[in-house]
Amino acid sequence: MSNPTLLILPGDGIGPEVMTEVRRIIDWFGDKRGLKFDVAEDLVGGAAYDAHGTPLTDKTMAHAQSVDAVLLGAVGGPKYDDLDFSVKPERGLLRLRKEMDLYANLRPAQCFDALADFSSLKRDIVAGLDIMIVRELTSGIYFGEPRGIQADNEGGRVGVNTQRYTTNEIRRVARSAFELARRRSNRLCSMEKANVMESGILWREEVQWVHDNEYPDVELTHMYADAGAMQLVRAPKQFDVIVTDNLFGDLLSDAAAMLTGSLGMLPSASLGAPAENGRPKALYEPVHGSAPDIAGQGKANPCACILSFAMALRYSFDQGTEADRLEAAVESVLRDGVRTADLMQAGDRDPASTTQVGDAVLKALDASL
Repeated sequence: MSNPTLLILPGDGIGPEVMTEVRRIIDWFGDKRGLKFDVAEDLVGGAAYDAHGTPLTDKTMAHAQSVDAVLLGAVGGPKYDDLDFSVKPERGLLRLRKEMDLYANLRPAQCFDALADFSSLKRDIVAGLDIMIVRELTSGIYFGEPRGIQADNEGGRVGVNTQRYTTNEIRRVARSAFELARRRSNRLCSMEKANVMESGILWREEVQWVHDNEYPDVELTHMYADAGAMQLVRAPKQFDVIVTDNLFGDLLSDAAAMLTGSLGMLPSASLGAPAENGRPKALYEPVHGSAPDIAGQGKANPCACILSFAMALRYSFDQGTEADRLEAAVESVLRDGVRTADLMQAGDRDPASTTQVGDAVLKALDASL
């Protein structure tokens, strides 16, 4: 039986540094747990533009379509700010999401106990927080037509973006969210703006249809997205899994991320429909950006990228026990105070380097055996 396949796209800025630590974690699972992967590496974003004049070559795109999962570091940086929009580094990531049809974006917001004091909210509100936001990723207002900026009839201009959803687009992401809810606490909250938007009415009706016809065992509630944002900062632990559209998911997931104390600690997964092997097309990446201001200095926090690989273990390779092992190792490292400079508080030891955090995670993994 062949090994599962991974394509690593380190990207730009701190991407290659944090991905180096992930490669060490992948090797550990092969050496110590007999969980071996066939790993290839390629370019995306600014690195691909520098080498090929495009943020993602057709060859790399085809390779991404053929593997079991893609791991991405980060893309972009001020070096590329003046490029034409069509070849900016971010277009490589957007092409991956669109052509792989990665319609379900999983954004966990987990507050590790050691980081609860980093949140802008009180410890008792965020300690133990563990929620999942499922954001529809390939439709909605970011992709709807018509769109653009044009002259109006009064000598000015008008900007147009179209919020558009179909029954199929809503039902498939709802199914992903219901499946996740079944694996967690069997509760799902759907958020939209059915009070003022026709697309919100359709969203609510179609999510309800999926519940009534396919997942009646899951507790489903509906909430307007603005009220959901308020509740996220008032009492976030009332939620478990949230499903919402592209625009609201973009906003709500970033708001939820800051509840945890550090955007740099959070992973994400983007999943599509199952391929011939039964696994969904999948791309895993940290939520943080390329952080060019600290690139090459050994200051980058690799934990979000490591936790992205843990998500790959869980959702692409049915290795939930090993995902738990890796997540527990990261939590142990944080509890022991091994942190990069972005997570330091008064009285902490000197900040650890990127490599030292990786060393500590590997040591914690060894201790778990």
